[in-house]
Amino acid sequence: MSVSSTDAQQHRLPQPILPGFNPDPSIVEANGVYYLVTSTFEYLPGIPVYRSTDLSNWEQVGNVITREAQANLRQTPTPGGVWAPTIRHRNGVFYVIVSIMFSGHGCVLYTATDPAGPWSDGVRIPSVDGLDPDLVWSEDGTALVTFASWGKGILQVAVDLHDGSALEEPRQLWSGTGLLTPEGPHIYQRGDWWYLLIAEGGTERGHGVSIARGRSARGPFEGHPENPVLTKRSTDYPIQNVGHADMVDLPDGSSLWVLLGVRPVGFTRAFSPLGRETFTAQVHWENGWPQARLLPPNQAEGPAAFTIDFAQSTELDHGWISDRRLPATVGRHDPVQGAFVLSGEHNDVSLAGAPMLGRRITHHKGRVSLGVNVSRGCGGLLVRCSEVHWIALEATETAGKINVTARASLAGIQSTWSAELQGENLELHVNFTPAPARGANAAPIVGGDRITLLASTDTEHAVLTELDGRYWSFETTESFTGRVIGAYARTGEVGLLHYTVSPDLADFDSKES
Repeated sequence: MSVSSTDAQQHRLPQPILPGFNPDPSIVEANGVYYLVTSTFEYLPGIPVYRSTDLSNWEQVGNVITREAQANLRQTPTPGGVWAPTIRHRNGVFYVIVSIMFSGHGCVLYTATDPAGPWSDGVRIPSVDGLDPDLVWSEDGTALVTFASWGKGILQVAVDLHDGSALEEPRQLWSGTGLLTPEGPHIYQRGDWWYLLIAEGGTERGHGVSIARGRSARGPFEGHPENPVLTKRSTDYPIQNVGHADMVDLPDGSSLWVLLGVRPVGFTRAFSPLGRETFTAQVHWENGWPQARLLPPNQAEGPAAFTIDFAQSTELDHGWISDRRLPATVGRHDPVQGAFVLSGEHNDVSLAGAPMLGRRITHHKGRVSLGVNVSRGCGGLLVRCSEVHWIALEATETAGKINVTARASLAGIQSTWSAELQGENLELHVNFTPAPARGANAAPIVGGDRITLLASTDTEHAVLTELDGRYWSFETTESFTGRVIGAYARTGEVGLLHYTVSPDLADFDSKES
């Protein structure tokens, strides 16, 4: 399929193109192939690299941060970590520049000749004392890093990319239009103009895209007279918080923006359970300025089926992530048990860096099931937003009986529900269903989506509780991430047998509750 930005083509692009926790997207084209990266904050491996030839079908081919020494996140507090990477390509080399916040690393530049990796250890750039760095080369080939600085607007500094040293003092480039938090800058050359694209208004409901242009990559820049050029604030549009855009030119002379946004749910559409996702906006050019159009979501309600049998899979794919550590450090494949075994460290999931293994939740509706062996440990299924906002199904086995406890943590306040099951082949389940808009007598039902926690064996099943998902949504947790679901171990060894994502929410066959 050839890439075009006509209305028909744009309608064929999935919206979002990367569902679930994939904020702050950046995109680059190299030799007819598109590569895209997003933020990962406290999770490792960091900075997923997605590849596409048609802007519609995306495959994760690797991650930039695959060694803990590249970022050192173990002591990084939430919501710190890997913020807003920018990916660029020049003379056969791929560059990713990023802020690693509240970690002591600051701005770091990684390089690779293959975007699938491996990526370099990284070069620190001390002069970039801010966030959301962008990389561009000026007319004379000088590398310019443009970044946001709290209270100072958008700054820029010339840098030696080999050692990270500054070639000048950072200087102010543009202060934006006066809206909250000018950030996320990106600079492009198009014809005789250089364009500076930024986000303003904060990454919540006031978010938007503003743009300025000038005759040099170094400025000065003059803002568009109708900034922000794209925002959905104070509207009922199904995508909100739109901003932090990056641009790629298309073969037909138009452009495409990738940008973050949320899909809020509920009667008041106030809660976004999936966090910030990656969307696209169609861009045409008129009188030297971009005109952007954001089309509504067109994703299917439920996810495509996904399953992994840990007895058959000796390696984890690129989509698995862990909290502040690499998946290889929290467990191992055990061919004797036919499982991926997580090793508990007597840590609760309320502690940063506790042993867990998860994947991004990508749809508002669906079921995730985990087959688990707890004969030698305590642990189970985990829905994580942060170390203080999480939901767990924790299981132990004693004298042939399986005890399952549902635990819900909201800002550190915990509630529990318990059940006892007999039988074998323990499975833990979580159902996600969209929030009902109306109740009895057409009365509105406030809140978020519904999260139902269940457990089953080959002979019994139990529904432990149903929760209001507003408390584990982006607007409530303020963790900058979305829901990640997987497994954790608290003590001993917990064997993961299989993990399944399904759009099917049917009841358990004919088992008695």
